[in-house]
Amino acid sequence: MAFDASARELLAEACRIIAHAGLAEDVLGHVSLRTDAGIAIRCRGPQESGLLFTQPGDIHEVVPERALEGGFQAPNELPIHAEVLAARPDAQAVVHAHAPAVIAADLAGVALLPVVGAYNIPAMRMAAEGIPTYPRSLLINTAELGREVASALGTAPALVLRGHGIVTVGATVEQAVVRALNVEILARMLVNASSMGTVSYEVPEADMAVMPDLGSTFNDGFVWNYHRARLGHAGLAVR
Repeated sequence: MAFDASARELLAEACRIIAHAGLAEDVLGHVSLRTDAGIAIRCRGPQESGLLFTQPGDIHEVVPERALEGGFQAPNELPIHAEVLAARPDAQAVVHAHAPAVIAADLAGVALLPVVGAYNIPAMRMAAEGIPTYPRSLLINTAELGREVASALGTAPALVLRGHGIVTVGATVEQAVVRALNVEILARMLVNASSMGTVSYEVPEADMAVMPDLGSTFNDGFVWNYHRARLGHAGLAVR
């Protein structure tokens, strides 16, 4: 994809959405998009004010051996994005967020199982296919660690980083963001349910089989539009 004003606005909006939904506290987390020359990603600058207030000017294209201008710096965990995109030609976008319910569920040993059905069909399907876990809790700030994360993710749409957060990928920025939101919704449900007792239920395969695939327009596009509207209602619209 060409790196232009629309790409800047899209990624700025994505950062605001994940922050407004509670998946990214203060300045932590980032969203990226594969570009023709490198990776467009949310960077930190001299006037840093956190993901919830990301501006299009905070989005920069990171290209090897090209310095960023204006005092901006690429995220320390750029290797997550670089190595995942290198390993996943099907992915055009990557989200890294510090999703609190996902972290809590994993630390408590609550597996992200397909316990919801029609409540959130995409989350059910991701859980049924298996959401892998990267067992290290450190900063992913080297290419080697980035490759470890990419290997742990494999062909899955989402990965839990133990004691750290999540990584999701998508064919679009919208898909990667909505997948992150859905994993957090599933984890939040499991954490709440587990606080009242052991959760042993899983959606039967027969029920999964008859649930429709409502397509990317419904699963990603409509959900994205909803969150854009929420930003607007809160006075946080990018444009």
